[in-house]
Amino acid sequence: MTATTDARPDGSPSTETRSDRIEETPSAHSGHSAHSVHRERYVAGGLLFAFGLLALMGIITAEAFYPGYNAGVQEISDLGATRPPNSVILQPSATIFNATMVLSGLLVLGASYFVHRAFGDRVVTAAVVALGAGVLGVGVFDGSEAPMHGLFALLTFFAGGLSAVVAARVIETPFRYVSVVVGGFVLALLASIFAFGLLGVPHPLAFLGAGGIERYVAYPVLLWFIGFGGYLMGPAAAEPAETTDSAR
Repeated sequence: MTATTDARPDGSPSTETRSDRIEETPSAHSGHSAHSVHRERYVAGGLLFAFGLLALMGIITAEAFYPGYNAGVQEISDLGATRPPNSVILQPSATIFNATMVLSGLLVLGASYFVHRAFGDRVVTAAVVALGAGVLGVGVFDGSEAPMHGLFALLTFFAGGLSAVVAARVIETPFRYVSVVVGGFVLALLASIFAFGLLGVPHPLAFLGAGGIERYVAYPVLLWFIGFGGYLMGPAAAEPAETTDSAR
């Protein structure tokens, strides 16, 4: 509260008391908000980066312990258990693979929370949640558990490609174009596998074997999530610094 003194028309002083109001602008808490959003992006990025790296290294490790494993002929899920009937389960590969998938799924589900907090985009959040559920299901229901394993594996591949496509909605750098290309490639390859299968025609990539074609679907998704996680943790994810107007 301040007092101001003004002169009346007759020359005598006049004192007026008024209250000073502090105007709160929308940017009053912008510093805290920007910091919170950046922190949530960083956590989401760290979890997604860890998912991609863990899943990739877990598969490689399980392959190393699997006697005579052929990445071209055998599917990735064979590391946990081959298809029924007469499913083959070899240790420690099965435990390594299944544990990797369970932990990877939990990482993605945890990341989905922070992705939603950071971006508030329901489409992106739903795609990431679907991926997390799919990966978790692959670990819980190994290859011997038909048809559950197959359904969760399909959900994983589809949600992985879709996540890369819809993530372009929240990516603010040219990396968005890479995301669309990678996701589009994965979805197109999935569609072609089903199409050629229904037509009874050999797939153009059949020379890679069933395991090779499956890796053409899975590995681009894992590598993209490593890149996306790095993007979220990098400077591109930070809120632009506030500038001060010098003209007052």
